[in-house]
This record gives sequence, structure tokens and C-alpha cells, in this order.
Amino acid sequence: MYPRLFEIPLLPLTIGTFGPMMVLGFLAALFLMRRLSRRANLDPVIMTSAALYSLIAGVVGARVFFVAHHFDQFRGNLLGIVATWRGGLEFLGGVIVATGLLLLYLRYHKLPVRRYLDIIVIGLMMGLAFGRIGCFLNGDCFGKPTSLPWGVRFPYGSFVYINQINPDPKRNRAVPHLHLPQAEFLSFYDEQGKWYPKPLEDLTEMQRHEVTRGRYRCLAVHPSQLYSSANALLLCFILYLFWRKSLSRADSDNAPKKLTRPGSITALMLILYGFTRFLLERIRDDNPYEIGSLTISQILGVVMIISGIALLVLLPYMKSDAPAGTEIA
Repeated sequence: MYPRLFEIPLLPLTIGTFGPMMVLGFLAALFLMRRLSRRANLDPVIMTSAALYSLIAGVVGARVFFVAHHFDQFRGNLLGIVATWRGGLEFLGGVIVATGLLLLYLRYHKLPVRRYLDIIVIGLMMGLAFGRIGCFLNGDCFGKPTSLPWGVRFPYGSFVYINQINPDPKRNRAVPHLHLPQAEFLSFYDEQGKWYPKPLEDLTEMQRHEVTRGRYRCLAVHPSQLYSSANALLLCFILYLFWRKSLSRADSDNAPKKLTRPGSITALMLILYGFTRFLLERIRDDNPYEIGSLTISQILGVVMIISGIALLVLLPYMKSDAPAGTEIA
């Protein structure tokens, strides 16, 4: 965990790691999308504009979804709602809002929507891979406790630690994972009854030992953020392979087959990401349950799978997008 990148003296202003990782992810995605758009004879300038609008809409949507599901954290600190550079974004919320804006933008300019979307979803997975590393460095989007050898222990006072020392009724957990004595370590309760421990510097030497290397240290958890990053990279590669195949068939004499029509890469992304996100949510320990033991991300994951399958079925009956070139550099 490395939530702070550096501090600017005199202001004072702390630059976290989450924001720069988001920027790196966006730049990597933009570079990839512009490169692929050239190969498909699509306008890279339009792609850049679409990506910029999507970034803004995506961040707003992701933050709105996060705040809606974790509003208790912002009571009495409404200005914290806009502090996206500190982390706290729900990816699927951003996808929903950004997709809506993208469709409007592409339709307004009378562009081949499905051809642009097929490239954008590939870049989206690339950007997500960087963003999830930012989540890991920030300590959010964390996993459940595990005994696996690659489990990660986050520091005392981190989001993970606070979660582990408190029960979590929203996840049907009546007792905490880690029983830290409140009599010795209590600093304060928030309005929801969640308690927070004293700062590390206020502890005695013996207490510091107990919470950093002793019986009260943070339990090892699944590095779910890194799982998600690796998953995004893998999906980016898979989608690219199918996109390349679809591009090579664009001028073929044979009729387009499944997963080669414009829009099929978008459908494939919806299915694959929806499925893998549903599974990854099973090892996360942060999102509240909405229906039974399902989180909102799992519910949206199911919606994505159904939408992707429906899109694949409907593609043969849709009007063709404007033709694109087939040259592959």
C-alpha cells in the first residue's frame, strides 16, 4: 500500500497514487485506441475526443455510484465527495454513464457506432488494468482474508484494517474479522457506530508491536485489485485478437461470421467482463450486499452478460456500419 506519491511543500498538498495511475491508464488506453483506429481507417481525432468525453463522464458516473453505496462515509464531509484523486470509484457506474454519453456523441456526428465501440472497449480494459493498480496502492477495493501464500497484509489504520476490526451488517457479518480491544485502542466512533483506532504514533511501543507484527496485525487478504488488473489485461488481449480477426474479414468474400461483425467485440466484452467481475466480487470484502449475498457489481455483471448475448443475437439483423479498411500494420 502506497497511497501518497509526494507532498508539495508550502501549500500543503498531498498527491496520491490513485490519480496518477488513472492518468497513466487513460494515456495508455488513448494510445492504444488511436493506434487501432488508424488500422481500421477511423478518425483518431474523433477517437481522442470521444475518449476525453468518456473519461469525464466515466469519472463522474463512477464517483456517483460509489458515493451512493458508501454515503455513510461522507456524512459531515460533503466536500469529500469530489475528492476522486483519493480513490473511491465504482467502475461499472462509470461504464454506464460513459457509454450513454458515447452513444450520443457518436450518433450526433453520424459515425459508425459499433466500429468505434469495438475499439473503445479494448482501450477500456487497458485503462482498467492501470486503475486497479491504483486501487491496490490506495488500499481500497480490497479482498477477503485468506491463508494463501500470496495474501497481502495492509498496514494498521488502512481501509482494510478498519474494515477488519468492525462488524459489517451490510455484508451480513455480525462480528469483526479481527478482534482489536477497544478499551486500549479506541480513538472515536463515527455517526454509524463504526470505531477507529488511535493513530500509530499515539500507541505505546508494545502496542505498536502488536498491531504491526503481533496478534493484532492486519489479516492477510486476497490482492483482489491485482487479480482485477491481470483480468483486465487478459481481456484486453483477447478482445484485441478477436478485433484483429474481424478486421481481416471486413473485405472478405465470405459472409461475416459470429464475433467478426462490427459490434461483436463490444458484445464479447460485456459477456467476459460481466462474468469475470461476478466471480471477482466473490473474493472482495468491501462492497455492500444489495440482494441476498449479491453486490450491485454482481447484479450489473449479470445484466452485462445478458446484454452481450442479446447483442450477439441481434447483430445479424442490424443495419451495417459504414465500411472500414482492413489493412493491419
